[in-house]
Amino acid sequence: MSKTFYEQVGVAMTCRGFAEYQAMFQLKEEELAAGQILDVAGGGSSFTAEAVRKGYDAMAADPRYAGNIGAWVEEAREEIEVSTEKLDGLKERFDWSYYGSLENHHGGRVKSLALFEEHVASAEGERRYIGGALPELPFEDNRFSLVLCSHFLFLYAEQFGYEFHEAAIRELMRVCRPGGTIRVYPLLSLKWEPYAKLNELMEAVRKAGGTPDIRESGLPFIPGSDRMLNIVTNV
Repeated sequence: MSKTFYEQVGVAMTCRGFAEYQAMFQLKEEELAAGQILDVAGGGSSFTAEAVRKGYDAMAADPRYAGNIGAWVEEAREEIEVSTEKLDGLKERFDWSYYGSLENHHGGRVKSLALFEEHVASAEGERRYIGGALPELPFEDNRFSLVLCSHFLFLYAEQFGYEFHEAAIRELMRVCRPGGTIRVYPLLSLKWEPYAKLNELMEAVRKAGGTPDIRESGLPFIPGSDRMLNIVTNV
């Protein structure tokens, strides 16, 4: 019997570039230029490196940044090859309109990791990549104007329960400045099922002083992954 969803043990190391973030989160120049940007659970993604090169004030947080980065960069290289093999077995299930082909998808991962590796090893990288994990991030209140979380929250719903997700979203709201924006993508689990308690979570956001809504994403790669969660923090 052929597999019908992407199998993953543990949390994967993501390696995605600036253009992918721009598409999935529908980012506009004025949003990127409004103030400090935080990429939560950034992994090996080059979003921060590319954003800084473009003149934006971006940084990333991930628990792996507190460890031996060189060792897990090598693991990330291996993960790219393993994930590409998994995707090849499921490629008829995915929407390739953005990437064009499996080869392009693979090439983008390799390029993104290389850009990340170069930037994290630089003098500037020491202050741009901070070891930290949800639901407790090592940042002061009201710091960031734009907070992004790609392919972590909701995706691992099988591993992390509702309490974790609510605490994590509240933490994203804590570090986001009043009037700032939080975006989370996708709204599906690894089994490609919609997050079952999204409405409950959105109500918790409202009670905490945020304004949540569901918006279209520009990266519908995973089956049904055409939406993201958008939260505007209380002014």
